[in-house]
Amino acid sequence: MVDEEASVRAPRRRSVRWRFTGMYAALFLVSGAAMLVVVTLFAGGTLDVETGPGQPISAMSEAAEARIASLEHRLAQAQAQQTHQLLLGSAVGLVVMGLLSLLFGWYAAGRVLRPLRAMTSATRHISANSLHERLALTGPHDELRDLGDTIDELLARLEGSFAAERRFVADASHELRTPLATMRAAVDVTLAKPSPPSEQTRTLAERISTELDDVEQLLDGLMTLARAQHDLPEPESVPVDELVADALTARRLPIEQVLDAAPRAAVHGSRILLQRLVENLVANAVVHNQPGGWVHVTIRPAGSAVELVVENDGDVLTQDEVSKLTRPFQRVGTERTSSPGSGLGLAIVAAVAEAHGGRLELRPRRQGGLCVTVTLPRAVEEALVR
Repeated sequence: MVDEEASVRAPRRRSVRWRFTGMYAALFLVSGAAMLVVVTLFAGGTLDVETGPGQPISAMSEAAEARIASLEHRLAQAQAQQTHQLLLGSAVGLVVMGLLSLLFGWYAAGRVLRPLRAMTSATRHISANSLHERLALTGPHDELRDLGDTIDELLARLEGSFAAERRFVADASHELRTPLATMRAAVDVTLAKPSPPSEQTRTLAERISTELDDVEQLLDGLMTLARAQHDLPEPESVPVDELVADALTARRLPIEQVLDAAPRAAVHGSRILLQRLVENLVANAVVHNQPGGWVHVTIRPAGSAVELVVENDGDVLTQDEVSKLTRPFQRVGTERTSSPGSGLGLAIVAAVAEAHGGRLELRPRRQGGLCVTVTLPRAVEEALVR
């Protein structure tokens, strides 16, 4: 199931590049400040002068003492001014170099993290349909190269696992269809004999035929689900309104069916899978309905996408019950063996929508029933010209 985009997300933290830049600039500023303190202490200190025995001055005039005091005062002022200028110049230089360190740190962090950004971008675009792609990093064998090689090895293992799963589904389908066809032929022969079978035999044969229909429907659903999850055919421009109209026409049931389709609402994708998506949506809306209920289908453009909205009447459901409907073999309020269908309808819808780069949203209606919204990529206008 595709989660709703309205879910609450945690705020994004600062990028690694910003953190590297901040740490580099902080280290530079701390080192520069420590050096500035040391220089200031040495510049503001006094000289130690060694004294020895000498002749004492017997007398000094007041003028000489005043001159000496004036010289000492001027010397102290000059020393203080020099220290102040040194401190101011060093502080300005530290601020300027701090700003330069931010720029240099930002540039250096960008150079170091550039391969990581390339790996992130390439990995983000690799999906289940493109597991054959590899990062194939070049350059020195450093930690980033090791990370890229590890991701390539992981992709190789995933590709092998998906390929084995596809082979298993194909082989299982082939092996199961043969005995099913044999069993159906035996039932048909029994019912078509010239001598009419007994009532018990006919009832048993009809029941077996119904069970075979369910098994074939389940097998077909599993094949469609596997194809949607692992192998998307060549896309084309598919008119969704025509698919919906055909699906509603095929369901000749005594319920109100309303189609509100925007003109030229085409989707870029696989016609086979999109047809199955529409059929499952309509079938789900019809089967899980009330006597005399209704089905309302709306097709509308939404920017570069097309929204397919299917609403139906029915029982009142909770959001917790609705959130489980895209799980395989999941039904609400019924056991797996006591309700029609294979239990794969909405699971297939979710898989097909995700394979086309779309999303599925389920919302219970307050009055009862379900509102299903499928968003799919819209075909370009040129593809709609016939």
